[in-house]
Amino acid sequence: MLMSRGQDRRRSSVSGATRKKEKKVPTKEDFIKKRDFTGALALLEFQRRNGDNIDSEEDEIELLMWIGYCAFHLGKYERAQEVYTELMSGNLGKCPPDVPLYLACVYYYMQEYKEAAETANDIKKDSPLKNRVLFHVCHKLNDEHKLMQHHQKLSDTNEDQLSLAAIHYLRSHFQEATDIYKRLLLENREDLALNVYVAMCYYKLDYYDVSLEILAVYLQTYPDSAVAINLKACNHFRLYNGKAAEAELKVLVEQGHVLQANDLIRHNMVVFSNGDQALQVLPSLVDFIPEARLNLVIYYLRNDGIGEAEALLKDLEPSTPQEYILKGVVNACMGQSMGMKEHLKEAQKFFQLVGASASECDTIPGRQCMASCFFLMKQFEDVNIYLNSIKQYMYNDDDFNWNYGISLAATGNFKRAEEALLLVQNENYKAEYCYISWLARCYIMNNNPRNAWELYLKMETTNESFNLLQLIANDSYRMGSFLYAAKAFDVLERLDPDPEYWEGKRGAFAGVFQAVVAGKAPKEDLRDVLAMVKHTGNPQVEYITRVIRKWAKEANVKLN
Repeated sequence: MLMSRGQDRRRSSVSGATRKKEKKVPTKEDFIKKRDFTGALALLEFQRRNGDNIDSEEDEIELLMWIGYCAFHLGKYERAQEVYTELMSGNLGKCPPDVPLYLACVYYYMQEYKEAAETANDIKKDSPLKNRVLFHVCHKLNDEHKLMQHHQKLSDTNEDQLSLAAIHYLRSHFQEATDIYKRLLLENREDLALNVYVAMCYYKLDYYDVSLEILAVYLQTYPDSAVAINLKACNHFRLYNGKAAEAELKVLVEQGHVLQANDLIRHNMVVFSNGDQALQVLPSLVDFIPEARLNLVIYYLRNDGIGEAEALLKDLEPSTPQEYILKGVVNACMGQSMGMKEHLKEAQKFFQLVGASASECDTIPGRQCMASCFFLMKQFEDVNIYLNSIKQYMYNDDDFNWNYGISLAATGNFKRAEEALLLVQNENYKAEYCYISWLARCYIMNNNPRNAWELYLKMETTNESFNLLQLIANDSYRMGSFLYAAKAFDVLERLDPDPEYWEGKRGAFAGVFQAVVAGKAPKEDLRDVLAMVKHTGNPQVEYITRVIRKWAKEANVKLN
């Protein structure tokens, strides 16, 4: 009995100690070590409100420094600004010397670049961090002269080289950024985050498979990284489709992440879903995520909002290939829809700047830009050269097949033009008169006038259907497809009794008759001719009918 009681007491004391150990309150060091800045900030704010562990001004200053640090890493820049401003006020005692520089960093991330520059320049003592901050600020303010001055002050330290690589990346010099990151990775194998930077560069260089391979190294150690998983999803979007990308983001949901709480992921989900909820999500992100403005422009272009797209880009000075391309597309749309040559010239200029640049000339977008430039200049032979070089990558792209088909047709290559146009799947595109008329011309030039005629029969009676009739009539006549030329001229004459339509129909009748006599057309075609003759009141009809029936009688051909 006594032994068991003693054992029970010992067990109780051990379990009590375990419970006490389990209930130990984490310190800020514990949170920060795990990069749990939310937990660290909550703890620090609680300590300040309650005065915990604050016995002097030095303790409060140190606490505020940690609050600023955690707020900055959480992206709560306004809170970090409040803290550093309070420290600089001197109300708590002597301000730590690095605080103004930290405040400059905060201003930079708040996109208040002039304030960042002023704050950093007010610091008399030079330092590597001060130089890096001003280096990035000059890039944002497009101050190339000062940018080069700060560039020359960079050293070979990892921090300075990372800063230089970041500027290369922001200026779309992805190959230069890749070279720096790869060199740093060789020297610092343990710094796994460099794999993410290299993967981001390869993503921008369109090497999506390579990007995924490098990213996998980081994800093996940090499988819950929101940044890495988001980049993986972007690669899957480029390689496959939006559904494949969304499937990758489900991993974050399973790990407890709230996707709607991350602005970048919210933005990407709109892109992955082909613009779903674009108007609800993108407008609020335009000033924070550069791609949000561009993707909102794309959304408007796809939904006939050319005016809204133009307004978004009106004051934008393009600095990346994507911005130049969209400026070109918007100007081309404005020029074609409003018939304004100035916009078309601007579009040509933007397309040529991208297509002829050393960094883009051999990329798919670069070659598309040159093709677009030549398309607007109506130099279709050159268009075909550029589009032919990338067609293997664009087989299922409706926009590409539309443009390639029209360009091929414009140069007389109707067989390949027909093949390209038939690859278009978008029903809205296929309903446009431009598409229908070019496809009809291809059918006729490839000796398939019946298919062209069926395109007309599917249309409602409008000005466009009248124009298509004229195209079928003239092109069929030119190609010797006289039966369908006669049918088209017959309908045209009934819609508009213009003498020219009768002359075209009469010539087509003669052509059909001649082809039947020569054995190049079936005799049944004469029945269609006689049926059309009945609807014509011209006195020459009797002579045509008499000639056809006389030949049919002599050739023993039944026409009834």
